[in-house]
Formats: sequence, structure tokens, C-alpha cells
Amino acid sequence: MAQPPVDEQEDGSPSSREHDIQAVSRTAQILGLFAPDSPAVSVADATRRLGMNRTTVHRYFSSMIASGLLERIEGTTQVRPGRSLLQLGTFAVSQQQIMHLAPAYLRELALEVKVTAVMSLWGTSGPVVSLVEEAEHPTLVTVRVGSQLALDTSQAKIFLAFLADQFHAERLTGGLPEPQRTQTRTQIEEAREHGLSGSVNHRGISIVAGPVFGATGICAALAIVGTERMLSAALDSREATALKRACRGLTKEMGGTWPSSLA
Repeated sequence: MAQPPVDEQEDGSPSSREHDIQAVSRTAQILGLFAPDSPAVSVADATRRLGMNRTTVHRYFSSMIASGLLERIEGTTQVRPGRSLLQLGTFAVSQQQIMHLAPAYLRELALEVKVTAVMSLWGTSGPVVSLVEEAEHPTLVTVRVGSQLALDTSQAKIFLAFLADQFHAERLTGGLPEPQRTQTRTQIEEAREHGLSGSVNHRGISIVAGPVFGATGICAALAIVGTERMLSAALDSREATALKRACRGLTKEMGGTWPSSLA
């Protein structure tokens, strides 16, 4: 039986993949038109500057407006970056800012509590270790930068307690088996109440974590990590108090607001 021409095959064919790549490329080209000296763009502007067909540009504008990447400026024929794009930009700037500010807090924290201090950022489905500061101590717990942390870790519970999208948090924990799911959700509620989450894992490693807030909500989790003999997982310990103080200080520098419900 004769095979269909390449350009008539279903999704997943070479022509389909090329079309997807072209769509991404054209979307990026349109977004690249925006700059400090060009905060708004019309279909006519984009057509002239990109050399695209006017109908094609109009179709892309409509799709990008529907997805929140662009928004119309009322009373004009122009568009500007939309809410989705602004949220993504704010998130990226926030991550760059905290990567610059956090090392000093981690160094001071590790020096004070004499255990490893860690900062995690939220990845696609959980926290990812992004910065590590090891204390000068004969017994060290080493944490590797880039480690993806499980949803039942203290850092994950802090994020899940304060994520703006609580439906997403519920979906993530919903995938855990029982009785782990119920236990994790109970501990998330405790983290939301106290502003800290403490645990001891199966290897006898104590972890206490707390949130850092930016202008748009939680942006990182700081944690201190040590053996049970070095670090108590109690939320009222001297080490936990030092951790919360660091979280509050970094929150202030990030332009965030520490929840009034948290001491």
C-alpha cells in the first residue's frame, strides 16, 4: 500500500514537528519585538519588522492573547506583554535576585548553627537544591546541588504549605500512597501554622526548613541539615529560631511579606 506524502502524515510526522518548531520560533520573534523603547506593538509593526504575512501575524497575536502571553491595549490597535509573560519574567528575576542575596545568609546561618545550610528553589514537581553552605564541623552532612527533593521532605512541605496554587499542591500530594499522603498533608498544615517544618529521615538526618517570600509569594526554602546528635528537629530549638530569623531577613531583602500569622 502506498504511503501518504510526508506533508500529509498525522501529528508526530516530520512536517508536524517542523510546524511546531516554526510556531515556537515565530512566537519568540514576536516576543523579541518588545523592549524598553518598544513597550507596545501592533500587527502592522510586527508585519513590517519581521517580514511576515499580515494574516499570519494577526493569527499569532490572537493565539498569544488567548494564552495570556499578550494583551490588547484598550482603545488602540497595539498589544503588550500579558499577565502570563509578566509572571514568568517576575519569577525569573526573583530567582536571579535570591541566588545573589542568599549566599551571605547561608554562610551566617551555617556559622551560627554549625551544620549544613541549604537553599532550595521550586522545580517542575518539587524542590531542587540550589545553594549549599557547609559548616566547619568534624561531622558533616553533605547535600548535592541539583538534587531533586521528595515531596515528604521538610523543604517540600514548606513549599506545599505556601504555594499560591494550592490546587497544584493538592494534586501533587494526591499521588502519594497511603498512609504517607495523609501524614504529609497533616505535616503541611503544621508547617503553614508554624512557618517551619522539621523531620528526621530514615538515616537519622535531622532537617528543619522555613520559607522565604518574594513580591509574588514563596520563592525559596532555607533548611539546616545535620545528624540527630548535631541538630534537633524541634521547631522551638535555638537552631530553628536562627533559621527563621534568616528566612525573615532574606524575605525582607526580597521585597516579600512575612505572613502575620507566623511569629
